[in-house]
Amino acid sequence: MTRSLPLLIEPDALATLLLDKNATADLLIVDLSNEANYNAGHIPGAVYIPPQWLVAGTPPAPGKLPAKEQLNQLFSHLGLNDKTHVIVYDDEGGGWAGRFIWTLDVIGHTGYSYINGGRQAWVGAELSLETTPNHTQPSTYHVTINQAPIAEMDNILPHLSDDTLTIWDARSPAEYRGEKIIAAKSGHIPGAINCEWTQLMDPQRHLRIREDAAAFLAQHGIDGTKDIVTHCHSHHRSGFTYLVGKSLGYNIKGYHGSWSEWGNHPDTPIET
Repeated sequence: MTRSLPLLIEPDALATLLLDKNATADLLIVDLSNEANYNAGHIPGAVYIPPQWLVAGTPPAPGKLPAKEQLNQLFSHLGLNDKTHVIVYDDEGGGWAGRFIWTLDVIGHTGYSYINGGRQAWVGAELSLETTPNHTQPSTYHVTINQAPIAEMDNILPHLSDDTLTIWDARSPAEYRGEKIIAAKSGHIPGAINCEWTQLMDPQRHLRIREDAAAFLAQHGIDGTKDIVTHCHSHHRSGFTYLVGKSLGYNIKGYHGSWSEWGNHPDTPIET
Protein backbone atom coordinates (compact mmCIF):
# COMPACT_ATOMS: atom_id res chain seq x y z
CA MET A 1 0.00 0.00 0.00
CA THR A 2 2.73 2.46 0.89
CA ARG A 3 4.35 2.25 -2.55
CA SER A 4 1.21 3.76 -4.09
CA LEU A 5 1.62 6.97 -2.10
CA PRO A 6 2.01 10.18 -4.14
CA LEU A 7 5.19 12.21 -4.32
CA LEU A 8 3.48 15.00 -2.37
CA ILE A 9 1.50 13.84 0.63
CA GLU A 10 -0.59 16.20 2.72
CA PRO A 11 -0.21 16.17 6.52
CA ASP A 12 -3.84 15.12 7.11
CA ALA A 13 -3.45 12.21 4.69
CA LEU A 14 -0.32 11.01 6.46
CA ALA A 15 -1.94 11.36 9.89
CA THR A 16 -4.77 9.12 8.70
CA LEU A 17 -2.32 6.63 7.22
CA LEU A 18 -0.39 6.39 10.48
CA LEU A 19 -3.53 5.08 12.20
CA ASP A 20 -3.37 1.93 10.05
CA LYS A 21 -0.45 -0.20 11.25
CA ASN A 22 -0.85 -2.61 8.32
CA ALA A 23 -0.27 0.24 5.88
CA THR A 24 2.86 1.49 7.62
CA ALA A 25 4.84 -1.73 7.94
CA ASP A 26 7.40 -0.64 5.33
CA LEU A 27 7.15 3.07 6.03
CA LEU A 28 10.17 5.13 7.11
CA ILE A 29 9.60 8.75 8.16
CA VAL A 30 12.79 10.83 8.06
CA ASP A 31 13.08 14.20 9.80
CA LEU A 32 15.77 16.57 8.47
CA SER A 33 14.87 19.51 10.69
CA ASN A 34 17.08 21.36 13.10
CA GLU A 35 17.86 18.83 15.85
CA ALA A 36 16.41 21.11 18.52
CA ASN A 37 13.11 21.18 16.64
CA TYR A 38 13.13 17.40 16.35
CA ASN A 39 13.67 17.07 20.08
CA ALA A 40 10.97 19.65 20.80
CA GLY A 41 8.44 17.69 18.78
CA HIS A 42 8.38 15.55 15.65
CA ILE A 43 5.90 13.59 13.59
CA PRO A 44 5.10 10.31 15.36
CA GLY A 45 7.51 7.59 14.32
CA ALA A 46 9.98 9.94 12.60
CA VAL A 47 13.70 9.26 12.89
CA TYR A 48 16.20 12.11 12.83
CA ILE A 49 19.28 12.42 10.67
CA PRO A 50 21.53 15.49 10.50
CA PRO A 51 21.34 17.19 7.08
CA GLN A 52 25.16 17.23 7.01
CA TRP A 53 25.09 13.48 6.40
CA LEU A 54 23.79 14.20 2.90
CA VAL A 55 26.86 16.14 1.72
CA ALA A 56 30.53 15.37 1.25
CA GLY A 57 31.62 18.45 3.22
CA THR A 58 34.87 18.79 1.28
CA PRO A 59 36.05 22.22 0.06
CA PRO A 60 35.78 23.92 -2.33
CA ALA A 61 32.44 22.24 -3.14
CA PRO A 62 31.15 20.88 0.21
CA GLY A 63 27.67 20.14 -1.14
CA LYS A 64 28.79 17.41 -3.49
CA LEU A 65 27.44 13.88 -3.24
CA PRO A 66 29.22 11.93 -0.49
CA ALA A 67 31.40 8.94 -1.27
CA LYS A 68 29.73 5.54 -1.53
CA GLU A 69 31.03 4.55 1.90
CA GLN A 70 29.27 7.51 3.54
CA LEU A 71 26.06 6.76 1.66
CA ASN A 72 26.25 3.10 2.66
CA GLN A 73 26.57 4.15 6.30
CA LEU A 74 23.63 6.55 6.02
CA PHE A 75 21.19 4.13 4.45
CA SER A 76 22.34 1.19 6.55
CA HIS A 77 21.77 3.35 9.63
CA LEU A 78 18.23 4.06 8.40
CA GLY A 79 17.57 0.38 7.79
CA LEU A 80 16.66 1.03 4.16
CA ASN A 81 15.68 -1.90 1.96
CA ASP A 82 14.01 -2.27 -1.41
CA LYS A 83 10.52 -2.41 0.14
CA THR A 84 10.93 0.76 2.21
CA HIS A 85 8.75 3.73 1.33
CA VAL A 86 10.45 6.85 2.69
CA ILE A 87 8.44 9.87 3.80
CA VAL A 88 10.69 12.86 4.31
CA TYR A 89 10.27 16.36 5.69
CA ASP A 90 12.15 19.25 7.28
CA ASP A 91 11.31 22.49 9.07
CA GLU A 92 12.34 24.97 6.37
CA GLY A 93 9.94 24.29 3.52
CA GLY A 94 11.72 21.51 1.69
CA GLY A 95 15.40 22.26 1.00
CA TRP A 96 16.95 19.37 2.91
CA ALA A 97 13.97 17.12 2.23
CA GLY A 98 14.40 17.75 -1.49
CA ARG A 99 18.11 17.07 -1.21
CA PHE A 100 17.28 13.74 0.45
CA ILE A 101 14.85 12.86 -2.35
CA TRP A 102 17.53 13.73 -4.93
CA THR A 103 19.88 11.39 -3.05
CA LEU A 104 17.27 8.62 -3.13
CA ASP A 105 17.01 9.12 -6.90
CA VAL A 106 20.80 8.93 -7.11
CA ILE A 107 20.82 5.51 -5.42
CA GLY A 108 17.85 4.36 -7.49
CA HIS A 109 15.35 4.14 -4.62
CA THR A 110 12.03 5.29 -6.07
CA GLY A 111 9.69 4.72 -3.12
CA TYR A 112 9.40 8.12 -1.46
CA SER A 113 7.07 10.99 -0.62
CA TYR A 114 7.50 14.54 0.67
CA ILE A 115 5.17 15.95 3.32
CA ASN A 116 3.94 19.06 1.53
CA GLY A 117 5.04 21.99 3.70
CA GLY A 118 6.96 19.75 6.09
CA ARG A 119 6.90 20.37 9.81
CA GLN A 120 5.33 23.80 9.44
CA ALA A 121 2.33 22.39 7.59
CA TRP A 122 1.99 19.54 10.10
CA VAL A 123 1.97 21.99 13.01
CA GLY A 124 -0.33 24.32 11.07
CA ALA A 125 -2.82 21.48 10.74
CA GLU A 126 -2.70 21.09 14.54
CA LEU A 127 -1.62 17.46 14.29
CA SER A 128 0.07 15.74 17.20
CA LEU A 129 3.82 15.68 17.77
CA GLU A 130 5.89 13.37 19.93
CA THR A 131 9.14 14.06 21.76
CA THR A 132 10.50 10.53 22.26
CA PRO A 133 13.33 9.86 19.77
CA ASN A 134 12.81 7.00 17.33
CA HIS A 135 15.42 4.60 16.02
CA THR A 136 15.48 2.14 13.16
CA GLN A 137 16.74 -1.41 12.89
CA PRO A 138 20.00 -1.04 10.92
CA SER A 139 20.46 -2.91 7.67
CA THR A 140 23.42 -3.60 5.43
CA TYR A 141 22.88 -1.41 2.41
CA HIS A 142 25.15 -1.14 -0.62
CA VAL A 143 24.38 1.78 -2.89
CA THR A 144 24.56 1.78 -6.65
CA ILE A 145 24.98 5.22 -8.18
CA ASN A 146 22.42 6.21 -10.80
CA GLN A 147 23.87 9.04 -12.90
CA ALA A 148 20.53 10.19 -14.38
CA PRO A 149 19.66 12.77 -11.64
CA ILE A 150 23.25 14.10 -11.43
CA ALA A 151 24.52 17.11 -13.34
CA GLU A 152 28.25 17.78 -13.44
CA MET A 153 30.10 20.85 -14.62
CA ASP A 154 31.17 18.99 -17.76
CA ASN A 155 27.51 18.25 -18.58
CA ILE A 156 26.69 21.97 -18.51
CA LEU A 157 29.64 23.58 -20.29
CA PRO A 158 28.93 22.14 -23.78
CA HIS A 159 25.35 23.46 -23.74
CA LEU A 160 25.90 27.08 -22.76
CA SER A 161 25.45 28.28 -26.34
CA ASP A 162 23.11 25.74 -27.93
CA ASP A 163 19.87 26.64 -26.10
CA THR A 164 19.00 23.03 -25.32
CA LEU A 165 19.28 23.27 -21.53
CA THR A 166 17.47 25.34 -18.91
CA ILE A 167 19.70 26.25 -15.97
CA TRP A 168 17.65 27.12 -12.90
CA ASP A 169 19.62 29.17 -10.40
CA ALA A 170 17.83 28.90 -7.05
CA ARG A 171 20.05 31.40 -5.21
CA SER A 172 19.11 34.89 -4.11
CA PRO A 173 19.01 37.69 -6.69
CA ALA A 174 22.01 39.31 -4.96
CA GLU A 175 24.08 36.15 -5.47
CA TYR A 176 22.86 35.81 -9.05
CA ARG A 177 23.79 39.40 -9.90
CA GLY A 178 27.20 39.02 -8.28
CA GLU A 179 26.49 41.53 -5.50
CA LYS A 180 26.84 38.93 -2.74
CA ILE A 181 30.21 37.24 -3.06
CA ILE A 182 30.77 33.87 -1.40
CA ALA A 183 33.14 32.26 -3.91
CA ALA A 184 36.26 33.31 -5.80
CA LYS A 185 34.03 34.54 -8.63
CA SER A 186 30.61 36.13 -8.39
CA GLY A 187 27.71 36.17 -10.79
CA HIS A 188 25.93 33.31 -12.50
CA ILE A 189 26.32 30.59 -15.12
CA PRO A 190 25.79 32.16 -18.57
CA GLY A 191 22.15 31.94 -19.58
CA ALA A 192 20.94 30.76 -16.18
CA ILE A 193 17.47 31.79 -15.04
CA ASN A 194 17.17 33.07 -11.47
CA CYS A 195 14.12 31.97 -9.52
CA GLU A 196 14.88 31.95 -5.81
CA TRP A 197 13.81 28.75 -4.07
CA THR A 198 11.56 30.41 -1.51
CA GLN A 199 9.41 31.89 -4.28
CA LEU A 200 8.01 28.39 -4.87
CA MET A 201 6.76 28.17 -1.26
CA ASP A 202 3.37 29.51 -0.23
CA PRO A 203 3.68 31.26 3.17
CA GLN A 204 -0.12 31.48 3.38
CA ARG A 205 -0.32 27.67 3.26
CA HIS A 206 2.45 26.87 5.74
CA LEU A 207 5.21 26.68 3.10
CA ARG A 208 3.49 24.14 0.87
CA ILE A 209 4.57 24.18 -2.76
CA ARG A 210 2.59 26.98 -4.37
CA GLU A 211 -0.42 25.70 -6.30
CA ASP A 212 0.44 27.78 -9.38
CA ALA A 213 4.06 26.58 -9.47
CA ALA A 214 3.96 25.56 -13.15
CA ALA A 215 2.51 28.89 -14.31
CA PHE A 216 4.83 30.87 -12.04
CA LEU A 217 7.90 29.08 -13.38
CA ALA A 218 6.72 29.45 -16.97
CA GLN A 219 6.57 33.22 -16.44
CA HIS A 220 10.27 33.01 -15.56
CA GLY A 221 11.10 30.91 -18.64
CA ILE A 222 11.20 27.52 -16.89
CA ASP A 223 8.44 25.47 -18.50
CA GLY A 224 9.79 21.93 -18.76
CA THR A 225 10.10 21.97 -22.56
CA LYS A 226 13.88 21.55 -22.18
CA ASP A 227 15.98 19.49 -19.82
CA ILE A 228 16.52 21.41 -16.58
CA VAL A 229 19.59 21.59 -14.34
CA THR A 230 19.05 23.29 -11.00
CA HIS A 231 21.69 24.54 -8.58
CA CYS A 232 22.33 26.95 -5.73
CA HIS A 233 25.59 27.33 -3.81
CA SER A 234 25.80 23.82 -2.37
CA HIS A 235 22.74 21.94 -3.74
CA HIS A 236 20.75 22.49 -0.56
CA ARG A 237 18.32 25.19 -1.66
CA SER A 238 18.20 23.56 -5.08
CA GLY A 239 17.20 20.34 -3.36
CA PHE A 240 13.80 22.01 -3.06
CA THR A 241 13.73 23.26 -6.63
CA TYR A 242 14.66 19.75 -7.78
CA LEU A 243 11.68 18.47 -5.78
CA VAL A 244 9.39 21.08 -7.35
CA GLY A 245 10.55 20.08 -10.82
CA LYS A 246 9.91 16.42 -10.02
CA SER A 247 6.42 17.24 -8.74
CA LEU A 248 5.65 18.94 -12.07
CA GLY A 249 6.94 16.01 -14.11
CA TYR A 250 9.91 17.92 -15.53
CA ASN A 251 13.12 16.25 -16.63
CA ILE A 252 15.35 17.83 -14.00
CA LYS A 253 18.82 17.15 -12.64
CA GLY A 254 20.69 18.55 -9.64
CA TYR A 255 24.11 20.13 -10.14
CA HIS A 256 25.62 19.06 -6.84
CA GLY A 257 28.86 21.01 -7.35
CA SER A 258 26.69 24.13 -7.68
CA TRP A 259 28.15 27.63 -7.45
CA SER A 260 30.73 26.60 -4.85
CA GLU A 261 32.35 24.54 -7.61
CA TRP A 262 31.58 26.76 -10.61
CA GLY A 263 32.46 30.01 -8.84
CA ASN A 264 35.76 28.66 -7.51
CA HIS A 265 36.93 27.05 -10.75
CA PRO A 266 39.51 29.13 -12.64
CA ASP A 267 38.19 28.34 -16.13
CA THR A 268 34.39 28.57 -15.86
CA PRO A 269 32.61 31.42 -17.69
CA ILE A 270 30.30 33.72 -15.71
CA GLU A 271 27.83 36.50 -16.27
CA THR A 272 26.84 39.32 -13.95
